[in-house]
Amino acid sequence: MSIEPYRRLLRLPGLRMLLLVGLLARIPSTAMGMALTLHVVQSLELGFGKAGLVTAASTVGMAVGSPLSGRFVDRHGLRPVLTVTTVAQAVFWSCAWALPYPVLVGAAAVAGLLALPVFSVIRQCLAAMVPPEQRRMGFSLDSMLVELSYMTGPALAVAGMTILGSGPTLGVIAAGTTLAGLALIVLDPPVRSAEERAEPAARVPRRQWLRPGFVLVLGMAASATFVLTATELALVGTMERSGQTAWVGLAVGIWCVYSLIGGFVYGGLSRGASPLVLVAAMGLLTVPVGLAGGDWRWLVLALLPAGVLCAPALSSTVDTVSRWVPAAARGEAMGFHGTALLIGGAASAPLAGLIIDSHGPAWAFAGAGAVSVAMAAVALPFWRRRPAAEPVRVAEEPPVKVAAG
Repeated sequence: MSIEPYRRLLRLPGLRMLLLVGLLARIPSTAMGMALTLHVVQSLELGFGKAGLVTAASTVGMAVGSPLSGRFVDRHGLRPVLTVTTVAQAVFWSCAWALPYPVLVGAAAVAGLLALPVFSVIRQCLAAMVPPEQRRMGFSLDSMLVELSYMTGPALAVAGMTILGSGPTLGVIAAGTTLAGLALIVLDPPVRSAEERAEPAARVPRRQWLRPGFVLVLGMAASATFVLTATELALVGTMERSGQTAWVGLAVGIWCVYSLIGGFVYGGLSRGASPLVLVAAMGLLTVPVGLAGGDWRWLVLALLPAGVLCAPALSSTVDTVSRWVPAAARGEAMGFHGTALLIGGAASAPLAGLIIDSHGPAWAFAGAGAVSVAMAAVALPFWRRRPAAEPVRVAEEPPVKVAAG
């Protein structure tokens, strides 16, 4: 496969810097959950149950705040939102280590509500900076970079908490998040293309894009992260029961490499595929993984078919959102997409854990895969009936003044 299409993509003005800043900005974000968990377990000595309550509070805050921050970006521009969220993250993470547990739970929820919207902002800016014919490749590349950030952030959090302790590690996250926010403020990437900015400013009512087809895309995004979270837990559970926990890191790393390869190949294809097909296929190929047994080498090999579909499945949902939603509402739509990803992962963890404890890890693989196949089956009739894209009619209004930054 030729790498030239990716080279042409990266020649687009400002795109390399956006992707680089996005990669570096996401690393602190991916480290936050692990850092909070280990802080409560190790420093406060309160156990994993109460640690889960803190991370749940943060997750609920992010699920609510993601579409809200996107809506504010649509209405008021990027810099005001980044300024508020950067300050909020700097305050929380610089003092989280000193907060008593009850205060920490409430503060984590507020910090989640005001989380730096780096994931949705990068995707929104990609949609603005990349021509429609190259967006699938752009979102595939972005999914690959997200994979790298998830391979890096939690590992750094574990190393920091082990070597440095809570205070310094949470302080590093505060510094990293602040620098990420400042970098995005200085970069100030466009959230709409030049053609979209040339159009008269107008508000787009939600009823024009928040339709059953869009909700189905969110459902497929949620089912994708449902499968991925359950697969990770089942993988760890299988290796723990077979006494091979020393190889967990390597096994997860190889699984991530599968996703990177799949994303690279998918981005270079001449035609994409529906998220309905990709997510259902990923789930279907996950169902039999548990039959590989307890040997981690066979288990990792069994993950290959579903693993290569991880990045393509997720990037296809982003690409669909970018095409189905008007530019004036793209930030809020990307925020809803981020919420769907959070909901899928949050719902999967306790259910997969319950299945692993009661029936074994092999059934967690099967159950997670079956959920995504069932979701695709439910969506299929409505997906086929979805009308072709039609022009969005909006009432013009005076342009919204955007702060100079």
